[in-house]
This record gives sequence, structure tokens and C-alpha cells, in this order.
Amino acid sequence: MQEKRSILPKTSPPRRVSKSALAIIVSSLILASLLAVSTVRNFNKEEQLIKNLLLHEALAHVRTFEAGARTTMLNYMKGPNPLVMLVNETVKEDSISYIRIVDEQGRFIAGAGEWFEYEYRPETTQILEGKEPVITQIKDQNIFEVATIFNPLSGPGCQGAATQSRLRSVCSMGGTPSNKEIKPVIFIGLRTDELDEARHEDMHHAFFMYGILFLLGSTGLYFLFLYQRMQVFRTTLSNMQLYTENVIESMPAGLVSLDPDGRIVSCNSRTEELVGISFQEMEGKQLTDICPACPLGDFDPQKTVLDWSVDLTHRDGSMIPVKISSSQMKDHAGEVTGMVLTLRDMREIRKMEQKLERSRRLAALGQMATGVAHEIRNPLGTLRGFAQFFRSQAEENSESRQYADLMMSEVDRLNQTISGMLQFSRQREPDLATVDMKGLLDKTASLMESDFQSHNISLHVEIEDNVLIEADQDMLLQVLLNLLRNSIDATQGGGSVTVSVQRSGEIVRIEVKDTGSGMTESERDKMFDPFFTTRKKGTGLGLAVSHQIVEQHDGHFETESSPGEGTTITVVLPLSAGGHDYE
Repeated sequence: MQEKRSILPKTSPPRRVSKSALAIIVSSLILASLLAVSTVRNFNKEEQLIKNLLLHEALAHVRTFEAGARTTMLNYMKGPNPLVMLVNETVKEDSISYIRIVDEQGRFIAGAGEWFEYEYRPETTQILEGKEPVITQIKDQNIFEVATIFNPLSGPGCQGAATQSRLRSVCSMGGTPSNKEIKPVIFIGLRTDELDEARHEDMHHAFFMYGILFLLGSTGLYFLFLYQRMQVFRTTLSNMQLYTENVIESMPAGLVSLDPDGRIVSCNSRTEELVGISFQEMEGKQLTDICPACPLGDFDPQKTVLDWSVDLTHRDGSMIPVKISSSQMKDHAGEVTGMVLTLRDMREIRKMEQKLERSRRLAALGQMATGVAHEIRNPLGTLRGFAQFFRSQAEENSESRQYADLMMSEVDRLNQTISGMLQFSRQREPDLATVDMKGLLDKTASLMESDFQSHNISLHVEIEDNVLIEADQDMLLQVLLNLLRNSIDATQGGGSVTVSVQRSGEIVRIEVKDTGSGMTESERDKMFDPFFTTRKKGTGLGLAVSHQIVEQHDGHFETESSPGEGTTITVVLPLSAGGHDYE
């Protein structure tokens, strides 16, 4: 299947990142970076606060435990080990996972809770040598362990020998010799489940904020993409609309669109020129309101193609021959939505057809004239010879001599007509040379001076100096003589004839204007036809031969004439003949 081609221009959006998209991406990255830095700082700060809080809580438990142990030992006499009881009671706190008290050798003194060993637990010597508590965070067990020196005898009134003896007695129950100074160390493990859960919630909140930021950035980019696409579509649509309008307005033919009811929806400027009516006046009207000659019944939206020749009436009353073609308008679903009419101005084509027909008839006439001239000239020569013989034999002022003179003049007139026919049929190529138009007009005026004086018609010549043209001088002289003779025949005594020459760019306009009787429209249409004449003594070949000569010089005629208002005939010639077509 043959690929369907489109006459529409291809448009493609520029492949580049817009400033708005780049701004959104950069802003999102900056916000994400700021959020990441803020989140890390908050997590570090929160972790430090948690450590300090747990440390203070552990030390508070240790101080409380020391105070309880100190009070218990001051009142201790005999019975169960008060340190063990105190440890067991203290571990019942939900926040405490275990408590373990050991001596400087790491030997167990007292303890309770879920004690466990791990690889990097600090040695008791390290704890005793340090000034600050040792903190260990056991993440896999969710335990925050604080190891510090356990000194229940640090309070006032607890430095006596009796108190020291009781402490050794309590500690000796755990296997410590009573004759040695005791340096116990306490390990207290605090549960961090709630704090870890709060930290996880903070992490979730941070990820949630990242998600919101990502969603907002993505949404912004998506809507920006949609906006850009919309701008591209709008620009493309605007370009296509402008392109379509330019194509429609530059069409040499008129274009009219109709709705399904035959009402005018739109038209181009060429249509307005053809009918002489603006679109505002045509919009919404039926086609027959603008063109009564249009066969409305034939403009059926269901018909595919229509071709019709009609005469369109311009607002000024002139008739313009047009050919109207129509086709259907369909939407994307294939439904008929109206019709498009194309109005082609046929005036130039009609002129070309008439010119072609005239050339065809002239060619046929030329062929016929050649044959007829040869057949008629010989008998005419014989007739003129007999007429001369009879004239020589007739008496002076006799009736026979008058008849002989009449026969000779008529034979001369026929011979002149035949000579014109031969000249028309045997056109010669122009002998081009530089012609001074002023000199040519002066010569023409001299040749026609007696004719103008005998008819009491004034002749006016208007020409600029140094107007030169490339032409055949004899041929142009013949054209001017023919035009002036016609003006004399059409102008009554007392009238005037004006001959003017004007140069306009690369052309020369030779204008012959008279104040004669003028011509009707039908006479103007036939004025260059052979043997058409309105003169009683004319042959009708003068203007035909002149038209032929002007065409050989790549020129043309322009005629303005109305009955009773005179005639103006303008010969338009190029400065340099040869291959130019001036219309």
C-alpha cells in the first residue's frame, strides 16, 4: 500500500531541559540535601540526648541503689544478704534489664536480671582506673549498659570501722575474704526498647518526609511536563493554524466552507475579491444569497465531488465567469460536517481561449487568403487592363469614361484588399533596431498632417526626449498610421486626437486617444478580428495586422472606450523585444 503523504509541515519540540524543570530539580535536590543534613544532625543530637538520658537514669539508679544499700547495711545484723535482696527488688523496675555487682577481680558479689556475656565488655580494672562511668550500647540486645564504681559507703557517717566490717561481711557472703579492702563495680543494664521504637518512628517520619518531598517534586515535574506538552501542542496548533491560514489566503482561487445546511462558515480573501463582499456580510448566509446562479440543489453535502461553471455577479454589477468545485468535509469519525467550495476565476482562461481561437481563425484565414489572392489578382489585372482600354477609347466627360474610371477604382480597391490579405498571411520577421520614438512620432505626424487638416481635426503629440526602443521602425510606423486613420474616421470635425509616449520601467506605453464616437462592448471584442470594420470604406485588416505586429514585438493592446466618450488605445511594448511576455 502506498504511504499517505501529508502536505503539513513537520514540527518537533526542542529537545532541551526547560529552566522551570531544572529549577524544580535543583530545588528538590537542595531541599533533599537540607532535609538529609537536618535529619542526620537531629538523629545524632537525639542519640546523644538518649545516651545522656540513659546515663543519668543509670547513675540515678546506682545512687539510689547505693543509698538503699547503705541504709540496709547500717541496720543489718543477721539474716539474708541485704545486697542480694536489694538487687532483686531493684531489677523489678521495667526499665532495668539486669544489675550485677562484682569485685575488682570480676568475681560475682550480687546480681539479678538477664545477665549475658558479650565480647567487648570492659574489664573491672578499666572501670576502677577510669574517672567516668563506662558506657556500652548493645544494639542487638537493645541494652544500654553503664559500668561504674559501686561505693555505698561514700555517704556521711559511713566511714566507721563497724560500717566497713558490715560491708565486708555482706561482700564475704559472696566469697570475698573479709580481711581485704573491697572495691566493688556495678553493671546496670537499661532496656532501650521504647527509645529504639521512638527512634524508628523518627526514621519513619524522616522517610515519610522524603517520600512527601519526592512526591511533591515528581508531581511538580509531571505537571511541568504536562504544561510543557500543552505549550508545545499550543505552539504546534498555532503554527499549524498560521500555516493553514497562509496557505488558504495565498491560494489564487476562492475558498468557501459550508455547514450541512449550506450556510457559509468561512472564506478566504480571494472570495471576497471575486464577489466584492466582506466575510462579515457573507457569514451565516445561504450560498444562493451570494451566488444566485449557483445550483443549490446540486450542492448536496452527501455528494463527493461537484464541478460547475457559473457567472458570478460582483457587487459592482460585473459578471465574472467562475468554475466551482466542491468536496466533502469529514470529521475524525468519517461523518460529513459540510462542504468546501473552490471558486476559480476563469477570466484569464477565457481570454486565453479567445486568443487561441483568434489565432486559429487567423491562421486559417491566412491560408485561405494566400490561395484566394493568387486566384483573384490575375483576373483583376485583366479587368483593369480592359477598363483602361475602354477609358482610352471613350470621349472626355462621357458616361463610358466615368464607368471605366469607376471600374478602375474598384479594381484598385480590391487589389488593395488582396495586398492587405497577403501581408496578413505572409507576416515577416521584424528587423529589430534602436528606434527613437520622438523621431518616429514626428514622421507619423508629417505623413498624417494633410489628413487631419482635411477633416478639421487637431493632432497633439506628447513625448519625452530620448525614449529609445528596440523594434522594427517600419512596422511600428504602420501600427501608428492604422491607429490614427481609425481615430480620424471615428472623430467628427472639430475634435482632437492625442498621441503620447511614456516610459515606465522596462516598458513603453504608446497611447492614442480621440474624442470620437467610441465603441460598444461587442465592437471592442471584435476590433482585432480580420474584416471586421465599422467604416464604410474600411477593409477590417488594419487593426488585425497591427495586433499581429505588436505581438511579434512581445507587446499587447489595452483598450478603453464607451459610446459617445471617445476611445483610448494603448500599445504596451518592452524596451527590448525578444522572449518577454507582458500581460
